[in-house]
Amino acid sequence: MQSLTGEDRLWKRRQAFERKLANGPHIISYYHQVDDPYSHLAVQALAAIASRYDVVVLPHLVGPPADWAAPERERLQAWARTDAGLLALRHGLTFPDSAAQPEPGVANLAAANLIPWLGTDHFFEHAFNVGQRLWLGDDLDDADESGVEAAINAGESRRGADGHFMSAMIHYGGEWYWGVDRLHYLERRLLELGAGEGAADLLFPCAMEGAVSPTTGISGESVDFFLSFRSPYTYLALDRARLLAEAWGARFNIRIVLPMVMRGLPVPRMKGLYFAQDAAREARRMGIPFGRIADPVGEPVERGYSLLALARGAGREFDYCQSFMQGVWAEGIDAGSESGLKLIVERAGLDWSQARTMIGNKGWKAEAESNRSALMQLGHWGVPVIRCGDVSVWGQDRLWVIEEELQRWAGAGSR
Repeated sequence: MQSLTGEDRLWKRRQAFERKLANGPHIISYYHQVDDPYSHLAVQALAAIASRYDVVVLPHLVGPPADWAAPERERLQAWARTDAGLLALRHGLTFPDSAAQPEPGVANLAAANLIPWLGTDHFFEHAFNVGQRLWLGDDLDDADESGVEAAINAGESRRGADGHFMSAMIHYGGEWYWGVDRLHYLERRLLELGAGEGAADLLFPCAMEGAVSPTTGISGESVDFFLSFRSPYTYLALDRARLLAEAWGARFNIRIVLPMVMRGLPVPRMKGLYFAQDAAREARRMGIPFGRIADPVGEPVERGYSLLALARGAGREFDYCQSFMQGVWAEGIDAGSESGLKLIVERAGLDWSQARTMIGNKGWKAEAESNRSALMQLGHWGVPVIRCGDVSVWGQDRLWVIEEELQRWAGAGSR
């Protein structure tokens, strides 16, 4: 995993690509799902990318993700609509506030409207217009739907051959970029290759926390952080979320849940590999150690959770969670072994002789199940989820939403 997610492999792949590229065009493949909110944002962003950079963008139609990629489909769809609204405001894009999930038959007609524009310079213009009407519930033009299945099958086949499974995905030079969130990586890559002469600021910079310095503490408020020891994105967010809460004077509450795969939700190799590579890219950008991975799935997670009560009692809960997650995601520590867990425990400031007597207890299970139930009631199912009051977000790259909520609280005074 260190090799697969490391910088050496990335640079070698880029160098090989550049040798093949020579003076040829910069060709970008894009995979569009008509009833995916992130795809609606992506076509707007890619239209701007195509105008600024010397690139050729080839769109492909795809259908909804397979069940293994969307185990909680209705929750995923509902969250995607909410999240797309947040991203649209952040990046100056458009997503209708009143959007409801389109029926499959209507989505099929929308795809049929776009087939004639695949491979043309006008695809993104028409994709946006069709998408607006689709999400607003307006009538679509009649179109021949007989070619939709073949077009979607062709797009999904190509995407699978390139190694992915989601929509709103952008592929260039062997690297994947998911929607607006990762376009800043693509823009920097194109600038390095001289495909954006005259370009200054990025069109779609990384939407990160840290734009506002707190001036007023918040008394009596809290930030809930739902985590799993097996989530790389949780590891990337844990310390940043704690620092954010402390900066604004809010309590930071850690709430454990079982990893998805230990709750019977599938995480196939393709999905896990992409997430590891993407997390490694994010970690490099933020200067967070990452890449020497010892997957703690199963017994190591349970052993880790069994010592949370000890850590809380010693006032070292955060230190212990951070030590565990850095160990398994950055240092290759086997948390299922005695020596590995001992290292994790002792550097968190806990007594190993006391910890040994508590390993394997089941006292954490009721807590994890209660937190899972609370997570589902919030409309989420995976981690990290961060909640402030009535606002909850999913993902390590949504801390800016929480910061804006903390800022709002501070501006209004303590509630």
